[in-house]
Amino acid sequence: MMHRTVCSLLLASIAFASPALAQAPPGQTLFEDRCGTCHGADGNGGEHARAITRVVPTLEDAQLATIVRDGLPARGMPPVSVSEAELPPLLAFVRTLRPRGGFQPYRKTFAMSAGKTLDGLVVSEGSDDAQIRSDDNRIHLLRRIDNGKFREVTSETDWPSYNGEFGGNRYTALRQIDKSNVKRVAPKWIFRVPDAGRLQGTPVVADGVMYVTQANECFALDAGNGRQIWRYQRPRSTGLAGDAASGINRGVALGGDKLFMVTDNAHLIALDRATGLLVWDIEMADWRQNHGATSAPLAVGNLVVSGTGGGDNGAQGFVAAFDQATGRQVWRFSTLPKPGEKAWDTWKGSSIEHGGANTWFTGTYDKETDTLFWPTGNPGPDYNGEERGGDNLYSDCILALDPATGTLKWYYQFTPHDLWDWDATETPMVLNANWEGQRRLLLVQANRNGFFYVFDRTNGKLLLAKPFIKNLTWASGIGPDGKPIRSPNQTPTVEGTHVCPSQDGATNWFSPSYNPATGLYYVQVFEKCSIYTKRPVVWEQGKAYGGGSQRVDADPKPQRWLYALDLQTATRKWELPQAGTGSSWGGTLATSTGLVFFGDDSGAFAAADAVTGKTLWSFPANANWHASPMTYQFDGQQYIAIASGGDILSFGLVE
Repeated sequence: MMHRTVCSLLLASIAFASPALAQAPPGQTLFEDRCGTCHGADGNGGEHARAITRVVPTLEDAQLATIVRDGLPARGMPPVSVSEAELPPLLAFVRTLRPRGGFQPYRKTFAMSAGKTLDGLVVSEGSDDAQIRSDDNRIHLLRRIDNGKFREVTSETDWPSYNGEFGGNRYTALRQIDKSNVKRVAPKWIFRVPDAGRLQGTPVVADGVMYVTQANECFALDAGNGRQIWRYQRPRSTGLAGDAASGINRGVALGGDKLFMVTDNAHLIALDRATGLLVWDIEMADWRQNHGATSAPLAVGNLVVSGTGGGDNGAQGFVAAFDQATGRQVWRFSTLPKPGEKAWDTWKGSSIEHGGANTWFTGTYDKETDTLFWPTGNPGPDYNGEERGGDNLYSDCILALDPATGTLKWYYQFTPHDLWDWDATETPMVLNANWEGQRRLLLVQANRNGFFYVFDRTNGKLLLAKPFIKNLTWASGIGPDGKPIRSPNQTPTVEGTHVCPSQDGATNWFSPSYNPATGLYYVQVFEKCSIYTKRPVVWEQGKAYGGGSQRVDADPKPQRWLYALDLQTATRKWELPQAGTGSSWGGTLATSTGLVFFGDDSGAFAAADAVTGKTLWSFPANANWHASPMTYQFDGQQYIAIASGGDILSFGLVE
């Protein structure tokens, strides 16, 4: 699949060549004759087209060749007339083009406050700031003060992993932004991710440096002003299936002097935090078996844990841990059982060969019990269960794993024999709270199937399971055995079956949060239903493995809500309806000052009163949200950041 970075590549050709070009290399002559008028002879842009010099390194030769031959007519780019013999020298010349101008790193000694100096390589700079890398491979963020001197700044409060804390609760103790001043929150800076589509990641901040991603790219930014420090990029892969083919990446994990991210073709890579240089690259799974990867890994101890996607395309699920120093695989837990294992009896039929149960979303970690909690995806085929009779373990589960060995401690399956694509890849949140008069170690999840669950995380005992949405038709409750009490006539049919919630679920991967002071769990919710159909399907490389389809039903009218759920009862203490089509995917952030930040379905970024649900502030970002907010404190100021479209927006208080 082509992506936006090539929208203006190699536009029109011209019909003549000057004599001076006759002696030029064939590739240069071809480029200047057929592409130079629009893109310039050096590829750095002209009146009719943008520069291609920063785009070409992200593309493989096959992608470039397709664009040259076919053009991009929808964006005003016609095909270029080029023969098979002319194509190789043309592409070879395009590879030699380099960006004009731009910032060139240089060494400098900075006069600092208190009579000190700091020497290093200036990797970025502005009129009043500089970002330098010292010889000990550390990034220093500088701000100009009086008399041409500089001071060093950093973050006082970081956001070191995907959800901030390893337990998965997007709750902050920062208190600078509160109910009394939230109306003074406004954008402080914006970073436009080059050639980005719809970003889904959460920024990670450590030592004043912010790391943001899109597919196969990572950017290091000065968290105080958004200035780029470095950029890592590699070409997008071709021939992929599923979400990975659409350019999704949700962020990084940090460990020591490295950061870790997945690539679209199911590799896990480690980058040097200071330079962005590749340290190691390992293949987690074969993309030819429809594996891909999209979400942030989780760094636990000296390991980094990740899974892959592709469950809707018949990939085989697993979660694995790798040594942070070398990338060596330490353990792997398969979510599809093998013959002889107890869970093997929960699959009757042939579809286990492509049974899904993928672990594509980021898990959580509990230090108190030293347990890794990882959510698993739906079984395959999605909507046709004829060749997978039984409960289909370990699909739609929470897996409680020993992080050192991958040994299974306990599990819980939310939707046995799932026929509606309700994977359990919603954040499993680690909480400590009073429960029936006792202080308990809890694990909480609002599941895609419409039920809210509370567990004792030490042993997996189910403490509460109740519906949290208004429209729920597929089950009447959860029985004493922990399994759903299914309603009749709710399975997909050839003719179509109306089922609530919809295939998107009551909620999904976007992040919830919990405020211990209010005892409320804040979750963005879909109130909508789907018409599910089924049909036969055979697994094929690069294709969907759905065994049917679904479409959102117009009745009831789809709507997006922010619900505040009582942790003890799952009842709605307040609900905030949102104007829109029920199609945005923004998460929440709770603050100790009694606020809940969230992406509103109307396109606004907003904050509500955590006790009453009243909207206290909103900013018209006009975004179809696909990301969750985070917060950090830098140089004495609290920032709230979120990905919006192709931008990273960072907000703070203004006078």
